[in-house]
Amino acid sequence: MSSAARSLSEPQVLAHTKRRLFPDDDESTAYAVADTQFSQAEWLPGQPVDPEVRDRLSPFNHVRIGGGYPDLVGVRTLESDLLAVERLGDEPPLIAIEAKGYASGGVDTRRGIVQAYDRLNEANAAYLAAPAAAISETDRTLARELNVGVLGVDSAGTVEPLEVPRVVGNRTTTEATALRFQAGTQGVADSSFGLNHPKNYLGYPLAHYADGETAALLSEYKVVSAVDDARQGAAFLGLIEDGPRGVDLTGLGREVVRFARSRYGSVTGALEEFESWYRSPKRFVDLAPAWGQLARRVICAYPATELLVTELQAMHDDDIAEPSLVDLVVYLHELHPSFTVELFVRGDDGIRSRVLTDDGDLRHSALEDGSVYHSPTVFQLKAMLYHTGLLTDRGSEPHRLEPLEDVWALREPV
Repeated sequence: MSSAARSLSEPQVLAHTKRRLFPDDDESTAYAVADTQFSQAEWLPGQPVDPEVRDRLSPFNHVRIGGGYPDLVGVRTLESDLLAVERLGDEPPLIAIEAKGYASGGVDTRRGIVQAYDRLNEANAAYLAAPAAAISETDRTLARELNVGVLGVDSAGTVEPLEVPRVVGNRTTTEATALRFQAGTQGVADSSFGLNHPKNYLGYPLAHYADGETAALLSEYKVVSAVDDARQGAAFLGLIEDGPRGVDLTGLGREVVRFARSRYGSVTGALEEFESWYRSPKRFVDLAPAWGQLARRVICAYPATELLVTELQAMHDDDIAEPSLVDLVVYLHELHPSFTVELFVRGDDGIRSRVLTDDGDLRHSALEDGSVYHSPTVFQLKAMLYHTGLLTDRGSEPHRLEPLEDVWALREPV
């Protein structure tokens, strides 16, 4: 065995594995995080982790699946050579990976297989990834018996499936839901919400349904000039979806059209009303109460809204009437750690390494820096929650954000 093969560390094995299983960063239905322990500068004392390896493994989160924390967990429809069956149901499988590399001369492959097996309590498929030369026939036999996949990694970075698992159906926990949320069409990313007023997203299905070119109608009636952002946000709110012939209205999007036609007789009449709201600074639910309530229904259907409203009500019940953004994130992290990180904390530029310890705990001082937060959550989503009457305060752009002073309070607690 070459010295290069013997030098494959656990972070290197995991980085090669992530590249093989999650190759496309822009794939809309895929998302993966490495455990926070891999964000450290040194894996073993005196053995620094190559910055390129850490970049490949990011973003980081501490996600509990089964009885522990997988080295890598994600959601993606895998190629057929990686699974005994292609998929189970309509959703991509939740995948858990345990990586093992050389440490003190050996590779604890058996422990990795047992750890991967434990993840099958919640994951749909689980794998051991290890240096190919360290995987024995005994390891492969044990993995087959436990329905654990085995991925052999060589020093060149090639990842070969030696054993492929069957996809199994399992219960979904809050932690697993956080990953599915990010991998789905409504996950929070820097490209999710580019606009901060709900009318911009309500207008898109109307312009799409009306006779004429969508972008031209949105411009003509002064609904919004950023058409791509409006389309993208409408998709994130579940108003439209990509169909065989392009954009299709969802059930929620068709309800917006029905509402418009019932009040104005046509969607064109509704768009004319939109024109009268151009550049109005007034809260939308006060400016146009009926439309504001419709927007509220749409926003409440967004998965993150229910979590936020439920826990803000709980904070109010605990006499935390006007929590700051830092208060909210700390509170949420105690109850929904993975979801909180995915919803609020940016996953790029080493941000999560600053915010999270190796054990996945929050560094409170880092939360006082507005630049660590997802703009789509703290600016655009919060502004929409304000406009629909759910929150008392608007959102702020991260570079203007003062997290200790940014109030997240329900306008109408019960």
